[in-house]
Amino acid sequence: MTQTITVIRGDGIGPEIMDAALYVLDAMHLGLQYEDADAGLVALEKHGELLPAATLESISRNKIALKSPLTTPVGEGFSSINVELRKRFDLYANVRPAKSFPNTKSRFPTGVDLITVRENTEGAYIGEGQQVTEDGATATLVQKITRKGSERIVRYAFDLARRTGRKKVTVVHKANILKSTSGLFLKVAREVAAQYPEIECNEMIVDNTCMQLVMKPEQFDIIVTTNLFGDIISDLCAGLVGGLGLAPGANIGADTAIFEAVHGSAPDIAGKGIANPCALLLAAGQMLDHIGQPGKASRLREAIVATLEAKDSLTPDLGGSGTTMSFAKAIASRV
Repeated sequence: MTQTITVIRGDGIGPEIMDAALYVLDAMHLGLQYEDADAGLVALEKHGELLPAATLESISRNKIALKSPLTTPVGEGFSSINVELRKRFDLYANVRPAKSFPNTKSRFPTGVDLITVRENTEGAYIGEGQQVTEDGATATLVQKITRKGSERIVRYAFDLARRTGRKKVTVVHKANILKSTSGLFLKVAREVAAQYPEIECNEMIVDNTCMQLVMKPEQFDIIVTTNLFGDIISDLCAGLVGGLGLAPGANIGADTAIFEAVHGSAPDIAGKGIANPCALLLAAGQMLDHIGQPGKASRLREAIVATLEAKDSLTPDLGGSGTTMSFAKAIASRV
């Protein structure tokens, strides 16, 4: 059975890492068909807009997209193409795993295996009520948290724990100070947690969470939190295990999902063939889990780990002298 996915090759190193990722996926004989779609600077040059209607139609039709990094020009169109995609398709759950990998320049080469589940559509990122006074002295922004948004993201985190056999969910908040917004999120989280008695739930203030992550990350299993806190925490977690080159991300909605490498487009190394494709490949693993091929997802992750262990054709950021495609071919030989 074949499945068509929308492929967004992106900007900078995007096309290179996408070619590498698709090479590995093709080696796995997954029955995937690819429908190319443009976004970012490439789309602006080809179509005169950052996010063409044809791209949105492709994602709407296929329901699944694999996306390389995009560049949003300053002063052009949307404040962020990624934020716009999340809004358009109501991709409310941002799922960011962080796991220790061998032979990486990591603070924690072992012991870290956690997932940050971040609310994707509310909070500081909605952009409502942004104002700057005429004299430039005061800026304001509305932060909105809803019961609906809070309930569905917390429920997603607990369902994820139940589905994957994880034992604990940590609810991260700042309700001691932000009593209305963060307070509502925490109140709803407690109500949802009570419906999952088999899963341990603890609560942690965001600043303490960041300290605890750096000191003792192994205490965390799944973290669920609001948009801005989740953005910061998920990058912190990536830093614990070797950086954004090993950081995949999934954006999940009710019927549509976009899987991505969360790092930038790295224009300084674009075209040099030395970009690390692991983040996009790990995102492809999340995609395979999502479309009902968990066994293949496990095989892909195991092949990545085996290649890192063997130090086979690793890219320069991982201490090797391989290229993007030679690294991909080494992974493909192990799937």
